[in-house]
Amino acid sequence: MYNKTLRLLLSRVALVLGLLGSVGCVTAMDTLLDEYHHLEGELCDPLGGAPRESIDDVFVEPPVVEGQPRPTGTVVLEDGGSAIAARGWLTEMAERTIDIQYFIFSSDKVGLIAADFMLRAAQRGVKVRLIVDDLLVDGDAEFLAALDAHPNITIRVYNPNINIGKSLPGRFYSAITDFRGVNQRMHNKTFIVDGRVVITGGRNVADEYYDYNEEYNFRDRDVLLVGGVVEKVQASFEEYWDHPLVVSIKPLATETVPGRVEAAWEGLHRYACDDAIYWPQARKQLGAFPTLYRNWEEFGGIRWLDDVDFVWDTPGKNTSKGMWGGGKTTTALMDLIKGAKKSVVIQTPYLVTSELGQGLFASAIKRGVSVTILTNSLGATDNLMAFNGYRRNRDDLLRMGVKLYEFRPDAAIRRSIMTSSLAQEVETFPVFGLHAKTLVVDDDVVVVTTFNLDPRSANLNTECMTVIRSKEVAGEVLNEIGEELKPENAWRTTLHWDPDARASWYKRFMLLWFGVLPKSIL
Repeated sequence: MYNKTLRLLLSRVALVLGLLGSVGCVTAMDTLLDEYHHLEGELCDPLGGAPRESIDDVFVEPPVVEGQPRPTGTVVLEDGGSAIAARGWLTEMAERTIDIQYFIFSSDKVGLIAADFMLRAAQRGVKVRLIVDDLLVDGDAEFLAALDAHPNITIRVYNPNINIGKSLPGRFYSAITDFRGVNQRMHNKTFIVDGRVVITGGRNVADEYYDYNEEYNFRDRDVLLVGGVVEKVQASFEEYWDHPLVVSIKPLATETVPGRVEAAWEGLHRYACDDAIYWPQARKQLGAFPTLYRNWEEFGGIRWLDDVDFVWDTPGKNTSKGMWGGGKTTTALMDLIKGAKKSVVIQTPYLVTSELGQGLFASAIKRGVSVTILTNSLGATDNLMAFNGYRRNRDDLLRMGVKLYEFRPDAAIRRSIMTSSLAQEVETFPVFGLHAKTLVVDDDVVVVTTFNLDPRSANLNTECMTVIRSKEVAGEVLNEIGEELKPENAWRTTLHWDPDARASWYKRFMLLWFGVLPKSIL
């Protein structure tokens, strides 16, 4: 009992120290007001001079056959360039509504550019709703309140018990007295425009998800959906929007002085027109999105499918009083693995397996199913706590027959995946880490999800997932994963060798400190 209590106490202290470390000095409002709002001149064209086309002109759905389900247009977004271009173009072309839900919404370059596009849409009459999780919003409350001050923008915060509007003593109090509540986060990621087009998957809103970070970027995956299943994604957003855990930012943030609001809006527009921040090449790529989409149509990059589903967790995840309890996405993933007949291929940045998860893989292997998992190596991971949890059971997975691969921080594939202008400007490529969360079952079912294979996603964080039943889409995704399993992109881990020694001494040293944390919060 003593050891269990000590581990729980230390885990709470680690969480609080992490929260304190996230407190910054220079805010987004400081940057916009001090450096940008006073600039003059005409604002830039966000489309880089490209002609403006409507969403109706670009996203042409096939006619619905009587008695048949409305098909869903499906495109897998593999690289950060197309992922950000799709979001930017859709935001700029939106006519009625933009509904956005993210775990992380940073106030870095990508986050502020995204906020500018949202504000531009609102200023032309589009209704914008944004749900952000409280824990890792990484944007000062005054800036979010300034956006929320626009009559066409409404921002709400999921489970605001640890960050926005909380003093340091308040953060301590929440972490110590409501540990489970603080750990219950919204990990969903959905972006819905005019109720017609959706982007969902692994990417948050921050530089490293779109190849904008000069030191560290993620290899990630989204899926763009048109028609069909979009209705279910919209229903998931509405369920969160109306839930008591989702609270307006207004009472949480200090009221912003009116003059500062307008100045911040102007500064935001000027910021997004700074060529050093938002490269002209990126604007041209965004403006060329209709051409890219039509190329997908012509060459089979988009498929209209009858069997696409969307699964999401109920806000709050579960009613368990402990750190366990599962959820709808957990059950759906387990059912897919239980039903596998030939193969299960998984990409996950964090691999922390419980006895239940290990039993699931062991059972699949015993009935002849090949199980292959690609996760981050120590050198590539951005989460040492989660890696510590993975390392505790790595040998157990290998002994049962799981084929384990660990993504290399210097993966050669980053040179083809990284398509932003930064790739042409830097002499040394940034480190790459895996963030894609994908499951392929029996070569004909693909899951693109927000779900990490860890206890946090299984029991605490709310998650969402798109289930695509298509041999063609499965084949495309397996080809991508197959490339990443090659020796130049990933190390094959065995019972006799692992790549931990390839990581820096600092990471190996810091990893030792996380052995005290219970796996349930990793």
